Amino acid sequence: MARGPQRERPRKARPTPERPRTPDGLEPVYGVHAVRALFARDQPPRVLWVQQGHAEQRLDDLLAQAHAAGCELKRVTREVLDALSGPAAHQGVVGFCPPLVAENETALWWRLEQWQEETPPLLLILDGITDPHNLGACLRSADAAGVHGVIVPKDKSAPLNATVRKVACGAAESVPVFQVTNLARCLEKLKQQGVWITGTAGEADTLLFEADFSGPCALVMGAEGKGMRRLTREACDGLVKLPMQGQVTSLNVSVAAGVCLFEVVRQRHTAQG
Repeated sequence: MARGPQRERPRKARPTPERPRTPDGLEPVYGVHAVRALFARDQPPRVLWVQQGHAEQRLDDLLAQAHAAGCELKRVTREVLDALSGPAAHQGVVGFCPPLVAENETALWWRLEQWQEETPPLLLILDGITDPHNLGACLRSADAAGVHGVIVPKDKSAPLNATVRKVACGAAESVPVFQVTNLARCLEKLKQQGVWITGTAGEADTLLFEADFSGPCALVMGAEGKGMRRLTREACDGLVKLPMQGQVTSLNVSVAAGVCLFEVVRQRHTAQG
């Protein structure tokens, strides 16, 4: 007797691994480069989780730094780190540090007075950058270009979380971030303090390389697609654009920020001789 078509047995779904319990009050920092940067900046993590096996051998120097700094060291399996980091690449190591906290507007004005006594300050203002990857990349470029501080609005900005720290590769700990309640009002006060505000917009008439960044200045980068908000744009002293040569009409905000910041660096190095 011929058998009819057999029904395929439903496959059992693999259980999702539970997120491991992490040290109370501390925030994870994922990846070899980000963790190395913590030690390099003399801000070692309080707790360090390292993957057992080959990764542990590969990170001998990092473990030595952890012992020297008095870090609490814990060896765990790859499954534990995978469950902790999710899509983030931990590369076999996770450090745990106190959460990053943005500075307030009062601290901004106090720090600005200090900077102006030493050198023309350079500020980066991010209006509506809500993607943590973009924020982290902007902080990394800001650190590389010697930016004194990054200003963000409280209501339109990505949080300073573990993703930001990983992408920034240590810059999130070195570049001060200031949260302000009213960004347009903050720009007006910066202008009163002698800071020239330059916004970036695709429809601007002036090219980036035609602007003068030799004095105290702040660059304003808007969100991709939307750009700067209207009040932010109106508070700028001038607008500049990049000379796009190909088919694309815009760059990722972190790439554009890097290009603009290093034009400032180029002009200031040229002026210094």
